[in-house]
Amino acid sequence: MKIGLVGLPNSGKTTVFNALTRGNAPTTAYSSGALDVHSLIVDVPDERLDRLTEMYAPKKITPAKVEYADIGGLRSDMERGVSITGEQLGLISTNDALIHVVRAFEDENIPHPLKTINPQRDIEVLDAEFLLSDLSKIENRMPKLEANLKRGKLLPSFESDQKEHALLLRLKEALDNDTPIRDLDLTDDERKLIRGFQFLTEKPLLILINMGDDGYPGAEAIKYPHQNSAVSAMRGRLEMDIVQLDEDDAAMFMAEYGITELSLNRIIHKSYTLLSRMVFLTAGEKEVRAWEAPLNAGAVTCAGVIHSDLERGFIRAEVVSYDDLIAAGSEAAAKTRGTYRLEGRDYVVKDGDVLVIRFNV
Repeated sequence: MKIGLVGLPNSGKTTVFNALTRGNAPTTAYSSGALDVHSLIVDVPDERLDRLTEMYAPKKITPAKVEYADIGGLRSDMERGVSITGEQLGLISTNDALIHVVRAFEDENIPHPLKTINPQRDIEVLDAEFLLSDLSKIENRMPKLEANLKRGKLLPSFESDQKEHALLLRLKEALDNDTPIRDLDLTDDERKLIRGFQFLTEKPLLILINMGDDGYPGAEAIKYPHQNSAVSAMRGRLEMDIVQLDEDDAAMFMAEYGITELSLNRIIHKSYTLLSRMVFLTAGEKEVRAWEAPLNAGAVTCAGVIHSDLERGFIRAEVVSYDDLIAAGSEAAAKTRGTYRLEGRDYVVKDGDVLVIRFNV
């Protein structure tokens, strides 16, 4: 799972990146506008792994991973608006989801490129740029499709070109009316048809309000009424400082500022929700491991996440929910209680299920 951080210059994007990754990427008071990308792969915090480790005493513990990419180089000002190069758009489009870091803090030493602090405006400014990018992709593709359709049914791709042309017209109409693609109810087949475009307004989006140390009074009033999207807030600079402290000092600062959970945990879980992802688990003396899979994936699909041989030779899955396993205290006790069970190919795996895949290749 790869998530890209985007935002206007001086929004505190790299500060947020450091807070989410416990990183130390350099932050500066003034955005240079240079194309600069910081990437870090971080472990997904999961208390379930700790409990399973106590139960199995494994030789190895492997949490799920998430990659964050801090994409710099955007320029903006009152006269020219936002400027995003093709290379920047390419880097943004490779992410599975986006976090738009929106400035909501005052600092006279860090000027806002649009002069004033106005989070709702900043959201709309970057949204408009992404809409234009998607429209440009469609307009560049249309002449080729229309030329193919004029050649008629003799062309092998005629039927698929027809479907793609009709779908792109529908998307163009939505974008012309300032509607992001994520708001459209597309079928799985339609999503596959446009996957190669990597449309920016189709990607799941988290609006992250970057507040000052004392918060931002208008944070709750900020709205983003779009599908597959969410709004959250954090005190970026404060949390960046906290994640660099040892456990005792971090707890003290969190208590002082009324922070009950670090944003690095909360944002990861929100990202999983937006991307319709879940985590299932495997546990044994060799390894306790968390695996990422699509929400509502079947047992065979999850077997393939572990290894292609398990998917190819799938026989059945031995399944127990994490809660049932912890309540029982051991696999043997879960089997006695009847909560450890056998499931077939069509079983829909749930978040937190502990699996053993039986296979034959």
